[in-house]
Amino acid sequence: MTIMKYPICATCGVQYGEPREDCPICLDERQYVGWDGQRWTTLEELRAAGHRGRIEEEGEGIIGVGAEPPTSIGQRALLVRTPSGNVLWDMITLIDDDLVRQVRELGGVSAIAISHPHYYGSMIEWAHAFDAPVYIHEADRQWVARPDDAVRFWSGDTLEIGDGLTLINAGVHFAGGQVLHWRDGEDGEGALLSGDILQVVQDRRWVSFMWSYPNFIPERPRTIRRALRLLEPYNFRRVYGAWWRRIVYADGKAAVQRSYDRYLDFALDDGRPA
Repeated sequence: MTIMKYPICATCGVQYGEPREDCPICLDERQYVGWDGQRWTTLEELRAAGHRGRIEEEGEGIIGVGAEPPTSIGQRALLVRTPSGNVLWDMITLIDDDLVRQVRELGGVSAIAISHPHYYGSMIEWAHAFDAPVYIHEADRQWVARPDDAVRFWSGDTLEIGDGLTLINAGVHFAGGQVLHWRDGEDGEGALLSGDILQVVQDRRWVSFMWSYPNFIPERPRTIRRALRLLEPYNFRRVYGAWWRRIVYADGKAAVQRSYDRYLDFALDDGRPA
């Protein structure tokens, strides 16, 4: 495939539509500029450095799509395979002929949806490779680094993008932060693909809620409460986080609620003297 030399921020891995001196996504308080200053790369350079695609099953009907060695933040995407078409959830920076071929063999991509701006990666390259729309919530429009007709902005609380596949604007981490609910996942018990809007932590019985992960700034309790209200109608056994095997494997909906209860217990002052 022919890839133009669009600049990619080496820290967050987001591809821009034209050269620039700074990366607004990394200048934002939720991210950071690399300790060696703003650095740029390209897909050609990443491929020349030996980065290759990684495809592995992460769950029944859910295939992990990542890079080895990882690039930038290191997240992997998830390909949700359904009879009505596959949805690529979240995004990576790498794309090459071999990765496209492997995804095509799995049924291709009918639609793309991304949880938040830190994971926009090379979304336009992927959209063009599969002729697939990219669903981004309207509240995060300002962060799209490479504008393109493939991007479809939506508004409101929920949007169905396939049979039993619903985007939910949780609003955690970013105002447009979204999660994907798959009604038919996990033998009909449901799956929630959360990126790091609801971050599956090292103890995979729990999730966390942060405004900034690298800078350890907690999310506002009122924002999390709104997210849980929106999730209430949806059942899900598993919660798929943003990295390989970062999965709450059982009792996912209850895990989210107890995680919020624990979060409040530590976040709110109980009125006792220090």
